[in-house]
Amino acid sequence: MGIVLRWNTLAVAVLAGIAIVTAVWWAGPGMLGTAAAAQGTTAQATVTRGAECSAPEPQETVEITLDGQQRTGVLDACGHDQDDRVDVRVPAAAGDGDLEVHLADVVTGHDDLRRPIGLALLALSCLGGGTYAFLVHRGPRRTPAG
Repeated sequence: MGIVLRWNTLAVAVLAGIAIVTAVWWAGPGMLGTAAAAQGTTAQATVTRGAECSAPEPQETVEITLDGQQRTGVLDACGHDQDDRVDVRVPAAAGDGDLEVHLADVVTGHDDLRRPIGLALLALSCLGGGTYAFLVHRGPRRTPAG
């Protein structure tokens, strides 16, 4: 005695999987890990106090000239000596007080492969969910006693 599996039962699972993958793909790059580019301007800074790389969360102090004004900034880096010159990215909304700056040549974010791999894994999880739904709908198999 076989189970009759109708096409609409499989179609619901397939369409749900396609809809989920399409919605995530359409949501944009941020959905699966690609970060937006850092905003701000690049400026040259002079290290006034370096930090050892062995320290947890090292921070260096730098002097930056912005719009003709000398500003102090906190750089999340290590290994520079005093009076070293580094290019830093200054945030667009730089207010008063110390600035939090990052090295300009360091790109924060994620690798470009993260998005296609994430979509592929999402598609596989939809396939697994559809297979599970099929097995639940089919029910347990009965073996003849013998």
